[in-house]
Amino acid sequence: MGNFQELRVWQTAKMLAVNIYRITKSQSFSKDFGFKDQIQRSSVSIPSNIAEGDELETNKQSIKHFYIAKGSSAELLTQIIIAQEIGYLNADDANALKDECRKISVMLSKLIAARSH
Repeated sequence: MGNFQELRVWQTAKMLAVNIYRITKSQSFSKDFGFKDQIQRSSVSIPSNIAEGDELETNKQSIKHFYIAKGSSAELLTQIIIAQEIGYLNADDANALKDECRKISVMLSKLIAARSH
């Protein structure tokens, strides 16, 4: 605990957030400020909650934040699906982002299980 930058799940989630910011700079997101803000917030919430959880004193406290990060991953996955369906994301970008969300969710489940013992 306390060295979140070395956690692979944090590294993956941080890169996903960076990629979301890069993608939402595109023309398709430029005029939809509410949706752009929401998808960016969801993406940043994932690594932020992983970091916060890893810095806490007990596994019980940490696990709570890891579950919040897992929820944010599902929220982001939903927003990516919507962005694709309304034409803001092409299929290749959307599929890559969805895969990352699913990967992070699995990694968080494993981290939660490891910290539960």
